[in-house]
Amino acid sequence: MVIGVPKEIKNNEYRVGLTPASVSELIRQSNTVYIEKDAGTGSGFSDENYRAVGAQISPDAKTVYAQSEMIIKVKEPLSDEFKLIRRDQIIFTFFHFASSKELTLAMQKQKCICISYETVEDASKKLPLLIPMSEVAGRMSIQQGAKYLEKPQQGKGILLGGVPGVPPAKVLILGGGIVGTEAAKMAAGLGADVTILDINIERLRYLSEILPPNVTSLFSSEETINKLIKTADLIIGAILIPGAKAPKLITRPMLKKMAKGTVLIDVAVDQGGCFESCVPTTHENPTYIEDNILHYCVANIPGAVPQTSTQALNNVTLPYIKLIASKGWREACSLNIGLSKGINILNGKIVYQPIAQAFDLPYEVLEDLLT
Repeated sequence: MVIGVPKEIKNNEYRVGLTPASVSELIRQSNTVYIEKDAGTGSGFSDENYRAVGAQISPDAKTVYAQSEMIIKVKEPLSDEFKLIRRDQIIFTFFHFASSKELTLAMQKQKCICISYETVEDASKKLPLLIPMSEVAGRMSIQQGAKYLEKPQQGKGILLGGVPGVPPAKVLILGGGIVGTEAAKMAAGLGADVTILDINIERLRYLSEILPPNVTSLFSSEETINKLIKTADLIIGAILIPGAKAPKLITRPMLKKMAKGTVLIDVAVDQGGCFESCVPTTHENPTYIEDNILHYCVANIPGAVPQTSTQALNNVTLPYIKLIASKGWREACSLNIGLSKGINILNGKIVYQPIAQAFDLPYEVLEDLLT
């Protein structure tokens, strides 16, 4: 199969779809790989690194798209890329369709095959391609939160872990999945007073067993959230409903209950955000103030640490890419049912129900289209 990797063009997105090591694996499998010039530079990989393992360097994105049967990206295509996508071309990337009707309609129009990293499942119904980026985002949410609690950043001026004789910051984490768990580990390790909320009691039991004593796990409810936000210094939104929009757990009126300088970090921004006041931001302009509350809503948090993120992502995506490249997407999906869950849009038809529900658009059953 002919595989192409364009350079990411989202604001301050330095990750790349394939590492030279992954390209080497694909070349050994008798595939052809085109890499856009300088696509890997931000992740520490030069064009020469790719040439050395057999990749061909293309001068621009237009050439990569024109040459390739399957495109491997990290983030969703942006408007400048829509017209480059061809009918029946496989696009394998993070799409997060539920947060963008424009993207959804554009991919339907192009009649391509959209396979979303974030909805691929494994045998245990977990999301293996989302996990490493969730781990990075969870840890980074605390790293960024600690910085934005500083007074020059318009935070409260609190050291996350405190010092002897002075209490640490209070960190509230909404959601006990991968993002929330990693955020709790990071915050607890720095000495913060951490509370993590979830609605799955079994998950809460597990978190109580693995997290240190300075982490309290509580069952989430509107009453509990309203109580805890009054004293929280840093609030992490870590809610995920696979493929669907995140619920709004913190509404605009609730901001008035928080102390000035409280920091909100919405890791769920890719899926529309779990704070009503969430507006997607960039690494270039990451924060804004609303009702005296500092919001950090960067839509590609792991993009700030591309060397770590690119390698972590490739560790999990490469087996699926190799399977699709060797068998074609139809046979690959029949051999791996979890991969078929990643198909969100097929030749103009929405085949992942939460996306259709998000925008009140027609939904088709994937199996019906394959028979």
